[in-house]
Formats: sequence, C-alpha cells, structure tokens
Amino acid sequence: MLQKFGFSQYESQVFEVLASSEEPMDATNIVKYSGVPKSKIYEVLSRMIEKGMVLDSVSEKKKLYTALPLAIVIEKLTTEFQENVQQLKNNTSKRKFYDEHVWSLKVDSSIRAQTKQLLQTAEKSIRVSGWQDDIQEILPLLQEKEKQGVDVEVLVVGELKSTLSHVHTLIPAQEHHSLERFRLVVVDETEVIFAGMEGQSWQALKTKSRPFIKVFIEFFYHDVALAKITEKHSDLMMNDEEIKSVLMKLRY
Repeated sequence: MLQKFGFSQYESQVFEVLASSEEPMDATNIVKYSGVPKSKIYEVLSRMIEKGMVLDSVSEKKKLYTALPLAIVIEKLTTEFQENVQQLKNNTSKRKFYDEHVWSLKVDSSIRAQTKQLLQTAEKSIRVSGWQDDIQEILPLLQEKEKQGVDVEVLVVGELKSTLSHVHTLIPAQEHHSLERFRLVVVDETEVIFAGMEGQSWQALKTKSRPFIKVFIEFFYHDVALAKITEKHSDLMMNDEEIKSVLMKLRY
C-alpha cells in the first residue's frame, strides 16, 4: 500500500517489519526480517527517517529503529495527499497556454458564424470595424453585450443607427474608389478575426497571437483617428490635393 503513496519497495518492506514488531529493532534484525540487502539498509532507513515514517534512537551504543504508529501514518499520508491535490489545483489554474497559431478561414457564412461565436464570448471589451450592412447584422448582439457591461466600440463605414455609446462613423467620399470591404473584431484583447475580400470571395484570419492582437488594436484606433480627422477637417483636407491623394489610397 505504501508504494501507492510513492514509497519504494525496500522502504515499504522496512516499514512493514518495524510496524509489525512490538519492540524497536536494530539494522541487523531489520535486514533479517525485511529481506532488504544489508548494503542498502542504512540508505533506506535514512530516507524513511527523513520522510517522518521511522523514528531512531541510540540505546547502549546500539542504534534502534521503530515505525511511526499506523494511525498517525494514515493521518499523515491523508493530510499530505490532500495538500498535494490542492497544490495541483492551484498550479494548474495558474498556468496559461497561449495559442499562437494564425488560423485561416474561408467562405463568408463560416466567417460570419465564427464572428458571432467570438462576440458571444466577450466579457470585457469588443472592438469592431466594418461596413454598415455587416455591422447591422451583429448590432443586436453588440447592444446586448454593452448592456451586460462589456465595453463596446465600433467604427462603421456608412450611417448606423444604434443605442451603442461609442460609434465612430466614416462616410466615404466619392473619390474613395480603393476603399475595400473588411471586417475586424477584437474581443477582450485576447482574440481577433480580420476578414477581407480577395477577388469575389471573403477570406479571414483568426488568432490569439498577442503580437497580432496588438497590431490589430492599433490598426483599429488608426482607423478611428483617421475617421475623426476626416470628419472634423474634411473641407481642409479634401481641398489639399496632396493630402487628398494620400487619403484616397487608404483602406481605412
């Protein structure tokens, strides 16, 4: 039974002999009755003393050994086992493994389903940017999440009527020929989905990679800043051909 608690076969044999003896024993008799080799006995006894399972004493210049009473052994092993279980729980709960993979998604319906599922998991924050019709589709979910206390911030290309507290709007100029459709969702600053058009098909990436998440959060606020600047200083910027030429090339 002791071997199930991590004791070696020799340690178990020594304890069994000492526990069944009514008197303390010396090393010679322990070897005789336990079957532990003489060359190993002092090493085994030393380990058992260190583990608190065996007591030693000197009587008439002879070293004697006795086992810890069985009832105390049971209590000792039970307590240690419970402490080890608790330590295991604590250690495993503190360890976090990060998935640094970048996953590729295709097919618009799959991307939309993945996006909604990711939004459902949000507990702290949501950053979303995209075109009006795409945002409109997930708007009820975004509004519900905000009611639950999640910090929701949206950048939308086109007009959007909503009850959300933080909506930034970009109204494209007629010259915005290169403005491409896109979707960006960052949840809890731990996971991101970014989707864009390749030809006539949607393609996306999904990742928990922290460097990518940092880039996409900065990407989001870069777009917000540009939208705000364009909104407030549109006449000035659009009348400056050099600035206008640069702005028209941006994806936003």
